[in-house]
Amino acid sequence: MLLRMYLRWSEKKNFKTKIIEESLNENDGIKYSTIKIIGKFAFGWFKTESGVHRLIRKSPFNSENKRHTSFSSIFVSPENKKKVQVDINSKNLKINFYKSSGAGGQHVNKTESAVRITHIPTGITTKCQNNRSQHKNKKDALKQIKYKIYLMKIKKKEQKNKKIEDKKSNITWGNQIRSYILDDSRIKDLRTGMETRNIKNFLDGNIDEFVIKNLKKEN
Repeated sequence: MLLRMYLRWSEKKNFKTKIIEESLNENDGIKYSTIKIIGKFAFGWFKTESGVHRLIRKSPFNSENKRHTSFSSIFVSPENKKKVQVDINSKNLKINFYKSSGAGGQHVNKTESAVRITHIPTGITTKCQNNRSQHKNKKDALKQIKYKIYLMKIKKKEQKNKKIEDKKSNITWGNQIRSYILDDSRIKDLRTGMETRNIKNFLDGNIDEFVIKNLKKEN
């Protein structure tokens, strides 16, 4: 639901979107997804969406129609356009190829073009299945892992000032930023107190009013 909402919102703002990697749950829904948003001030618009989003509804998967609460964690970070100089010994990389997963149909890649790269010494793993080309996916996954290792090195040097780490550590189940209470037809932002009863309109990507309110609150 959140993925659809953000894709719709991006479309309304004329941003380009690219799903870098996506993993489906065994039963239903998405386990996790990595999206690249391209557009003017894209990070500025999206940054206030980092945090825990709470969904409350009567579960469609429960025969007794009981109320169910679930959580989704969102983290937004800017793309580093600077060339990251990280030397990686190829012997320290474990590279696996597998078939891309998706919703099915003609767009599912039948070949093993998806790539998973694990940096053995650190355990850092990246995946990419966006391209049909195995070579391109490997290149993108390698770029991601170099950047993650780069960030890890930066964090070690900045033990007294862990800005990036602190932002991530705040994304916990006790720090919800917004609640989607669908069985009460109500969406509430816990930071500004803003509410809307038009949940369909909101989940269709019309979230500007909420985002602008949070941006003003930050400033």
